[in-house]
Amino acid sequence: MKRLSLSRKSDWAILAVSLLIGVWLTATPIGDALDRVISPARFGVVHRAAGGKLLVVEMDAKSAAAIKRWPWSRLNYAVVVDHLRQAGAASILFDVDFSSPSDPAGDAAFAAALARSGAMVTLPTFGQSANSLDQRTIDALPIALFRPHAALASVSIRPDQDGQVRSMPFGTMTAGTPRPTLSAFIAQRSGTIDTDFPINMSIDPATIPRLSFIDIRDGKFDPALVRGRSILIGATAIEMGDRYGTPLWGVIPGVFVQALAAETLLRGVPLQGEPMIPLLLASLATLLIIRTRGIAIIFATLCTQVALSTLALGAQHALLVFYPLAAGLSTIAVAGLACGVRDVAGRFRLQRAIDDATGLPNGRSLMSDRHNHAMCTLVVTQLNNYDSLLAVLGARSGADIVMRIADRLRLVAQDARVFRAADRHLAFLLPQDQPVQDTLDGLRAILLQPVEVAGRRADVAVSLGLASGSAETLERLLADAVLAADEALQAGVFWQRSVADNGDLERSISLMGELDAAIAADQIDVYYQPKYSLREGRITSTEALVRWRHPKRGFVGPDVFIPLAEKTNRIAPLTLYVLRRVVRDITNWRADYGAVTAAVNISAKLLSDAAFNAQVEDILLTSAVPSETLIFEVTESAAMSDSTSAIAALKRYREIGVAVSMDDYGTGQSTLTYLRQLPLNELKIDRSFVQHAHINRDDGVLVISTIKLAQELGLKVVAEGVEDRACLDFLKGCGCDSIQGYFISRPLPLAQFLEFLSGGLSLAA
Repeated sequence: MKRLSLSRKSDWAILAVSLLIGVWLTATPIGDALDRVISPARFGVVHRAAGGKLLVVEMDAKSAAAIKRWPWSRLNYAVVVDHLRQAGAASILFDVDFSSPSDPAGDAAFAAALARSGAMVTLPTFGQSANSLDQRTIDALPIALFRPHAALASVSIRPDQDGQVRSMPFGTMTAGTPRPTLSAFIAQRSGTIDTDFPINMSIDPATIPRLSFIDIRDGKFDPALVRGRSILIGATAIEMGDRYGTPLWGVIPGVFVQALAAETLLRGVPLQGEPMIPLLLASLATLLIIRTRGIAIIFATLCTQVALSTLALGAQHALLVFYPLAAGLSTIAVAGLACGVRDVAGRFRLQRAIDDATGLPNGRSLMSDRHNHAMCTLVVTQLNNYDSLLAVLGARSGADIVMRIADRLRLVAQDARVFRAADRHLAFLLPQDQPVQDTLDGLRAILLQPVEVAGRRADVAVSLGLASGSAETLERLLADAVLAADEALQAGVFWQRSVADNGDLERSISLMGELDAAIAADQIDVYYQPKYSLREGRITSTEALVRWRHPKRGFVGPDVFIPLAEKTNRIAPLTLYVLRRVVRDITNWRADYGAVTAAVNISAKLLSDAAFNAQVEDILLTSAVPSETLIFEVTESAAMSDSTSAIAALKRYREIGVAVSMDDYGTGQSTLTYLRQLPLNELKIDRSFVQHAHINRDDGVLVISTIKLAQELGLKVVAEGVEDRACLDFLKGCGCDSIQGYFISRPLPLAQFLEFLSGGLSLAA
């Protein structure tokens, strides 16, 4: 009855914990995050084709190459509208920004085409933050010239916290007016402003009909493909930006996100299911699981998870109801895992806690006894001649010997629990307030007396080891006490205290406090990674990279301390420190390698910091090193977080003579507009695109188009992440200016970098 009662208690505990975890996941963002993780699987089970009522006109690379300039004259859009209207399109919708005037002739032509269309054209509106520090929303509407003959719809896309798009609003408010989104407009579905609906990502975007913008403009298309369809026009060329991550289809153009949302609504209005329904079904499954035992637990867990997933997918595809699954599946998984642990723990609990030969609690039981003590002294009694006694008295006598010694230990140690920590080691704990010396004196007297085993008297040679400290470190105390007992044997004494440091040294100084000290003590290292000019065949520049080898923590990666420095407002002194080091180091190579420039990374937070910019200017203007030998590398996020102040700061650096490079190009949300506005000298293509560009066609196309675009804008191009000869040859054939990567050199400390420069580098084929 006792075992049954305990089992029932554990079953109720498993049920309660499982349901609590399910409810917790349902009520917290963690459950949403888990649902986002499994969303590719739930959409990938069944792929559906598009309905065919919508056609996308792509502003693709082919069109960009044909038109050759950006922004495009709106005369192109006027011609496209006329051609689509004449071909019998049901409606024409643009996912293109018309919020600022273009050339007057093009604007007039587009306005005339809108007038001719008879209000069949829809133009986009959207809201955007003023900048990273000002969260007010600025509404962007088409210029007034275009509005009289066009409908307006919102193109706002709101990615989730992980940057992926899973839902779309029915409508948003712009300029004080509620407006439907493009998808709701196309499907003619109504809904509440700022209320989202889930996008059905099982629809394959590759099945959505599409035509090239330039083919429509030039009349090279079959009108039958357009007739009766809604036409959605938007950018798909990589260099035009406007790309979003999706759970199943990866990064796709924004116009196809709009198209998937429209296709979803064309099938019906999807609903978000009540999250408690899957949780209720999971609770019923949990009741089934906790009644099973052994291998049946795994079978029951898997079957109930499959059943719950099948029901949710059926509701998703048949009823257009999207039920969250993470909380329910997690509830079942936790119940199954807990039941498995319950069975295994019950099976091995006694075996793990008891020594089979003597019935004494063993070493594992000693470790669990730590909760009954705070500070303590662990005493280990070592039976030094245990093996000899077994040889003389027989193996069966070993347990009797151990039991006799354990009885004596309990007698003197005030009935303390005695543990058999190993074959010839017995241990017990003394409270911190119990006098150790009195206990040891009593043990000496009693343990030196012979023991009687199997009718024979035997002398048991013992030595004792002591270790004191926190009970939370019993594993270490046991090892120290065993070592001390062995040292007592070697020294010929009865007992020995451990000489190990038993104090728990707490490190109360924070990493950032240590960074301040490291900067003040000049303990931060600057490494240099060379840049190789493919045109000149030599090293022409280098990038300064910060390194920190902590005297106690060892190497602290920049990916650890630089983000912390940014969060704790220490990035400015760190950057100034690196800049001063670079200026000082340039003087070391100027005489011999005067043409080699050095690049310093500037954090996004600093471009709008007037005090920081003033200190940088002071360093540049007061040093003996010409500003032309320096390059400031900024990220796309730096440029976009506060474009006004960023542009002003970068222009001032250019006036002083410092070159400006956009780092990690391609990983942010840059557009051609930013490349035109920012005062750049150089563009660095991120390694994620470069590394496999010679073997991955998509990466290769991106790299080639970026190089051509940058050079047309008068920018030098540096490709990061070059790790083999084939990649170098590919980039050289593309006309890339410079490369950087491990194939050239890893980051080097100053002395090794100067040796590298003196040795020269020849990469001739």
